[in-house]
Amino acid sequence: MQTLDNLQYQLTAEEKQTFNETGILMIEDALSPEHVAALTAACDAITEKKFAEGADPKKALFYPNFIPDNPLFADLVDYEKIFPKVWGILGWNIYLYHAHLIVTPPSGQPVDDKTFGWHQDSGRVNIEMESHPRPRLSLKVAYFLSDTSEAGRGNFWVVPGSHLWDTLDRPSDGIGQPEGAVPVLAKPGTAVFFDRRLWHTASPNWSDITRKVLFYGYGYRWIRTKDDMTVQSLWDSSDPIRRQLLGWGVNANGHYTPTDDDVPLRVWLRENCPEAAV
Repeated sequence: MQTLDNLQYQLTAEEKQTFNETGILMIEDALSPEHVAALTAACDAITEKKFAEGADPKKALFYPNFIPDNPLFADLVDYEKIFPKVWGILGWNIYLYHAHLIVTPPSGQPVDDKTFGWHQDSGRVNIEMESHPRPRLSLKVAYFLSDTSEAGRGNFWVVPGSHLWDTLDRPSDGIGQPEGAVPVLAKPGTAVFFDRRLWHTASPNWSDITRKVLFYGYGYRWIRTKDDMTVQSLWDSSDPIRRQLLGWGVNANGHYTPTDDDVPLRVWLRENCPEAAV
C-alpha cells in the first residue's frame, strides 16, 4: 500500500541521471536479510515443486507467473522502497506486464569465454518500432536473493549505455564479450533496475552457489502481457493501486485513454506528489 512515508524513496536526481545515462541502476539493501530469507524460502518451495514435477535440477529454472504463488511475491509489486522509483522513471500509466523467477544451479562446466547470448528485451518490438533510439516502453527490477557479488556466479552481464544503441557489435569469432561488457555484481537484497533496451545477457554459473533472482517487469498499460498471467485472482484482495499494477481496468479503451478509475496511482500522486501526476 502506498503511504506518504513511501515518498522518501522517490527517485533522486542522481539516480535518474544514472539510469538515463547507463540504462541500469542498483539499489543495495533494498531487502533486509530477513526479507531475503523469507523470499528465498518461497522461491525454494517453487523450485522443489517443479523438480518433483519433472524439471531438471541441473538446468536453469525459468518460471513466469510466480506472483500468485505467495503473498510475499505480490507484496513486491508495489514495494515501498522500490515502486516510487519505478513510477519516477515510467510515470503513472503502468502495470506489471511480465514477471519471472530464475534459479540457476551450478553448471558443473569449466569456465570458458564463448560470447554469451546478448539481446534487448521485447522481441518484435525492436524490429517493428520505427524510432531511433528505440523507445524505453518498460523496465525490469531484479531482486537478488543469492550472492552474485563475484563474477562467475551466473551473473547477468550488461553493456552500460547501450540502451541507446539499436545494434551491438559482437566478436566475430564467437570468443569474448562485446566491448564495455561487465557482469552485474549484486549481493543478496540488492534491487537492480534496467531499461528494456539495455543490451544484456545471462551467463553460465561456474560457481558452487545456486543463483536465485526475481524479475518484475513494468510497462505502460497499453502493452500486452508477456506471460499467461493469472494475477486477476489477486484483484479482490488488493488495494486500488496494486490492482492497477495487476492489470485491472474499467474497459479496454481505458488502457489508452485512462480515467481516474483506471489509474488510481495518478489520483494518489495528484494528492500527494502533484509534480509526478502530469
